[in-house]
Amino acid sequence: MSATVHHRTATVDGLEVFYREAGDPQDPVVVLLHGFPTSSHMFRNLIPALADRYRVIAPDLIGFGQSAMPSLEEFPYSFDALTDVTAGLLEQLGVDRFAMYVQDYGAPVGWRLALRDPRRITAIITQNGNAYTDGFVKPFWDGLFAYAENSGAETEAPVRGALTRDVTRWQYVNGVADPSLVSPDNWVHDQALLDRPGNHEIQLTLFRDYPTNVALYPAVQQYFRDAQVPLLAVWGENDEIFGPDGARAFRNDLPNAEIHLVESGHFALESHLDTIAGHIRDFLGRTLPR
Repeated sequence: MSATVHHRTATVDGLEVFYREAGDPQDPVVVLLHGFPTSSHMFRNLIPALADRYRVIAPDLIGFGQSAMPSLEEFPYSFDALTDVTAGLLEQLGVDRFAMYVQDYGAPVGWRLALRDPRRITAIITQNGNAYTDGFVKPFWDGLFAYAENSGAETEAPVRGALTRDVTRWQYVNGVADPSLVSPDNWVHDQALLDRPGNHEIQLTLFRDYPTNVALYPAVQQYFRDAQVPLLAVWGENDEIFGPDGARAFRNDLPNAEIHLVESGHFALESHLDTIAGHIRDFLGRTLPR
């Protein structure tokens, strides 16, 4: 499928926010929210696969991708603050109701958007984006939570490893049955942006804020129970960050959640684009009015 994808920048609260956009403005909106350590770049191939039916918008979070990267003194890096800017962009673009695809960091941003105004969310696609502690893979998370609870030189050293090229590459290829399907452009691109002066400190600040996302889970789960929002969980089942129990857990509160596991890892779009796009098109085709 071919589509015209626009690469645009808007100013929200004085900050430049980069976003990719495609599709007919009159079609239902799908917002794509990326994870760590990437950007809307992770959706570069998914956007054309959806844009014939939907208006697709994929922003870069502040401090990521091509969006502004203000200093720690200029911006309060937290998941609440990232959500504020994302909400401001959607308001500026005239987006009232939307479906959302959330992955990794995109999930806590998406959950905050939903909690602020549940009526706006028409459907959810989650790809390795948790709303439950089920599926948290302990070896990955123990160090981050230790650092968030008691930040200091001793606890910081292990989490700084997550900012290295080796770990960025690992996030892309770990658990992928055929790593040759994953372009090295991904981790080269992400690492170049991670290594900008000041960005490591920004990421460490967000690491320290991460427990606020877990604290939000009970409210998110109550939202699921109340809203019974249509949800598709399509998941790289070999992910050693968010394991497959994180996908299955959505049925605790959304009995009709549709769950598909694919033989991939954290960034499953890189190896299973066609499969995931097919599930999304089928799910949204049955869910969203056109």
